[in-house]
Amino acid sequence: MFRKTFVLCVICALWVSTVSAQNGSFNYPKPRRGDQVDDYHGVKVADPYRWMEDTESAETRAWIEAENKITFDYLGKIPQREAIKNRLTEIWNYERYSAPAKIADGFYIYTKNDGLQNQSVLYRANSINDPGTVFFDPNKLRADGTAALGGSSFTDDGKLWAYGVSQAGSDRTEWFVMDTATGQLLPDTLTPNRQGVNAWMKDNSGFFYTGYPPVEKGQELKAQTFYQKVYFHKLGTPQSEDYVVYERPDNKEYFSSVEISEDGNWLIIYVGKGTERMNMIYFKNLATQKGAIMPLIENLENDWNFLGNDGSVFYFQTDKNASRGKIVKVDVLTKEKVWSDVVPESVDTLGNVSFINNQFVLNYLHDASTLIKIYKTSGKFIRDVKLPGIGSAGGFGGKRSYTEAFYSYSSFNAPPTIYRYDMKTGKSTLFRQAKVKFDSSLYEVKQVFYNSKDGTRVPMFLTYKKGLQRDGTNPTLLYGYGGFNIPQTPGFSVGRVAWLEMGGIYAVACIRGGSEYGKDWWKGGSRLNKQNTFDDFAWAGKWLIDNNYTSTPKLAMQGGSNGGLLVGAVLNQHPDLFGAAIPQVGVMDMLRFDKFTIGWAWTSDYGYAKNPADFKAMYAYSPYHQAKPGTKYPPTLVTTADHDDRVFPAHSFKYTAAMQHAQAGDAPVLIRIQVRGGHGAGLPTALAIEQQADMYAFLVKSLGMN
Repeated sequence: MFRKTFVLCVICALWVSTVSAQNGSFNYPKPRRGDQVDDYHGVKVADPYRWMEDTESAETRAWIEAENKITFDYLGKIPQREAIKNRLTEIWNYERYSAPAKIADGFYIYTKNDGLQNQSVLYRANSINDPGTVFFDPNKLRADGTAALGGSSFTDDGKLWAYGVSQAGSDRTEWFVMDTATGQLLPDTLTPNRQGVNAWMKDNSGFFYTGYPPVEKGQELKAQTFYQKVYFHKLGTPQSEDYVVYERPDNKEYFSSVEISEDGNWLIIYVGKGTERMNMIYFKNLATQKGAIMPLIENLENDWNFLGNDGSVFYFQTDKNASRGKIVKVDVLTKEKVWSDVVPESVDTLGNVSFINNQFVLNYLHDASTLIKIYKTSGKFIRDVKLPGIGSAGGFGGKRSYTEAFYSYSSFNAPPTIYRYDMKTGKSTLFRQAKVKFDSSLYEVKQVFYNSKDGTRVPMFLTYKKGLQRDGTNPTLLYGYGGFNIPQTPGFSVGRVAWLEMGGIYAVACIRGGSEYGKDWWKGGSRLNKQNTFDDFAWAGKWLIDNNYTSTPKLAMQGGSNGGLLVGAVLNQHPDLFGAAIPQVGVMDMLRFDKFTIGWAWTSDYGYAKNPADFKAMYAYSPYHQAKPGTKYPPTLVTTADHDDRVFPAHSFKYTAAMQHAQAGDAPVLIRIQVRGGHGAGLPTALAIEQQADMYAFLVKSLGMN
């Protein structure tokens, strides 16, 4: 104990004494460079900061403290930061709502934030004209606002509500059950786990949920999780009596989830692996007491999403033989199951599908912006839903019998607007409109297309003040993600308003790895093709410069999670292309990402280091390993959080230490470590404003903005 305390004191004394920046150079902490070397297929790979993976050790905690002091001292001295924070606080302070969800007759639920509340509040209304009353206020869970709603599931009649609570942004949630009429909690609880309630029985007797075996105490934010199971909890009994409904001991990496058909007769079981949109389908007839679980799809080759049923005829959304998606049907009780198309594949990419008023509402992406089309179950086209412009629309939730739906629309320069949609007449009626304190008419959204390194045509959205002069002097923030089949679509962010008001261009590149153009677009930026993602992003920056929107000293890039990996990889490959970089909560060690929490699931996008071909590809772009000593890197601000149990924060710790060791120039390489924060979800408004103010202040100084 004495030695540990002595070492901690010495390290703190040494590191804290080196936090000031003098004459443009930074005296960073000098963390120990260990001698850890691993052999991957005959290649010796050094991992000098392996010890930082013990995030709670005295040595790591001292390094964190010293780094945060350097960072916050630096950011706090930027003159414009206070004005940026004040403006962010002003524009963030507006009423914002979610679209109402009809739970049962006379029972609507929606969220509302008065403006600066740390967490949005759930309201209950008796009709769409009823302003409603507070139903659940997460802000009362913790005074600092770092406890958030982490899941929600109502019974069909709305009498019971299961909800999860997440602490400090963690993916682990604790679940409770409430009587919605009285607000009283039932004794039924689920202890914290990476879990979620999937479906209630129609008679409210209990619910199905998924979860993992408990992890060792103290390892909750780091330990790997395998062998997910589907459980059933009978109301009024302790969790210890819950039984396993479905499990796959044959493969520890399989994910499972369930849903119950709207008629209550069928249990649908999904089984997938990793983050690929590929799953198997099993089903069980709930009307039969001893009904067996039957297979329907038993290969991991395609995406299958159950939409509804007419008796034993099931409707699915799938990408089988249709990389951009389609709707099919099959009679599951026939011996020879014959699949037939209901809505064939389109030239556009099919996203979400809803089943309302006995009609399918299909949400398509056309060059990454939304198109909504409605079809009968016969496959006959009914109508398009007219939208205000180039933007994103979502919603249309509800039951098959409903004749009304709600959807929201937003774009980069258009705050969210909620519409009520009459499914019978096709009429949209304005329901609620956000009133943000900025003049959106002063800004325009433009879509451009550019050629990537290999000639692939890539879309990009640009937002800026009207009358912009293309003289190469405009501060520009380029954002990207490029992974996990997740598209980048036009959407409103109040945090971006301040950037636009400061004269900045906001650019979003829809690069490969996402789903903007279906499954093939994702495959083109995953596994052995991952380098295409980085090329697409770098060539977006080149295009912005070549077309005089900006120049290298005025161009910054930003991305989070997989987007943090994107920024880190591109920064290493093109250190002279950008004027600043902000990699957030990134996957930075591509050889060990699968060792922590849920990281193993990402191998579907990245590959396995144990596979020689995957190793060669990943090692070539791994940000931690490719930080090159002697390189002059532009100003870089790494961000992470101490409770991030999705992307283990040691990724950012090791990467920052490697970059500071490699930096040959005078530009800062800093790390901002959020306390009681996670991967991003549930971050309190107050902390979100502080973080945004820090990032914009960093860009103002780095890009030489007034």
